[in-house]
Amino acid sequence: MKHPNRTCAARAAWMPLALAVFLMTFPPGADAAPATRYEHPANRVVTDVLPPEMIQGPHFRVENKVVSYGYMNRFTVTSDFGVFEAQGNTALRKLLKEIQAIARLREIRRGDVYADAVKKAGKAPLEFGQNLITDPVDTITGVPRGVHRLIDNVRLNRSTPRGAHDDPRMEQVLSVSAHKREYAAALGVDVYSSNAVLQKELNSVGWAGALGSLTVSAAMAPFGGPAVLALQSSRLAQQMNDLLKTETPARLRQINAEKLRAMGVPADLAESFLSHPAFTPRHNTIIVTSLWALGNAQGRDNFLHLALSADDEESANFYQNMAEIMRGYHEKTSPIRQITVSSVLVLARAANGSVLVPFPLDHGVWTERAADVADSFMRGREHQSKGSKPRVELWVTGTLSPLFREQMARRGVKVNENVYRQVELMD
Repeated sequence: MKHPNRTCAARAAWMPLALAVFLMTFPPGADAAPATRYEHPANRVVTDVLPPEMIQGPHFRVENKVVSYGYMNRFTVTSDFGVFEAQGNTALRKLLKEIQAIARLREIRRGDVYADAVKKAGKAPLEFGQNLITDPVDTITGVPRGVHRLIDNVRLNRSTPRGAHDDPRMEQVLSVSAHKREYAAALGVDVYSSNAVLQKELNSVGWAGALGSLTVSAAMAPFGGPAVLALQSSRLAQQMNDLLKTETPARLRQINAEKLRAMGVPADLAESFLSHPAFTPRHNTIIVTSLWALGNAQGRDNFLHLALSADDEESANFYQNMAEIMRGYHEKTSPIRQITVSSVLVLARAANGSVLVPFPLDHGVWTERAADVADSFMRGREHQSKGSKPRVELWVTGTLSPLFREQMARRGVKVNENVYRQVELMD
């Protein structure tokens, strides 16, 4: 979210290729005329992309120009807490929730309850707390009374491998991370978010909770209670949020590893996935839970092999959404029986005879590059279906241009747009 240029360059390289591969995998029928019209990605106006409530609200405003790459939107958001970049509609929804959470956390820090907790934290001055947040290793040696009690309560499972996103040891000692998870759950945000401003605020209240006994209920009481900012969610989302709130990263890793083992995923592949630096414990948990929901589907290891190609937060989100779409199709349309991979595409064969292609994007356009690559492929290779024509369903999180939909129809592909309205995707 914070390094749009590097991220966008990476996605620009592989997203059009993925669209082209889709076309190559399912070429047009013999009676289909070749495409003669092409589209070019063009920037869009925010009012053409977002509803009014997402354009401007308390503490934020989305800039008028929306940069489009022909598949994903990039937004610039000006807020009371700085300027942010959001790559994709899903990332924007997440960011807007985070901005409201930051505002609430700053209100908490201005309140008497927080000030009292700071004083209670060994009667240290506020500067001590700020030092602890920014440089806990140096500061911990000077922590006054109460720390040894906290240390005695720590139980570290040293036999469990630690990932890059595991709680730092100092935060475990001080119980900061547990308090952060509680606040994040109450505010409806991701405790593992890359938003540095949000993390700083969560660290502040987490520290006050660990050393000053600042509880979530007491801190949020002036604003109507802990769940005042948490959005209404389904049972599935609530179960996931409860799991992420109550379990440490080490425990989440163990839970996910056990599920992967039960699914028959090879141990080395499971280890590579759970240790992958692009995926947070939240990514891992949502993906594994979604794959677990597919029951006896074969080939889930194929999906995980593909997911290892993620190299940043945006691509990790991409694979998370893919897994969620498959879970939604499995539960609401037809059970998934087999997962295969074609280059960067996931092909999920279902009991109803269809092949599901889950593809997260904001708005797809029909480009000359995609068509040229598809035509070149079709001239040099016979279709792998050997004469059969499976029903293909392309499920996208956003929309496709009319021309793109037309080309899909020529190829016998059924397009399902805005699938976030049909299946649950966790922002």
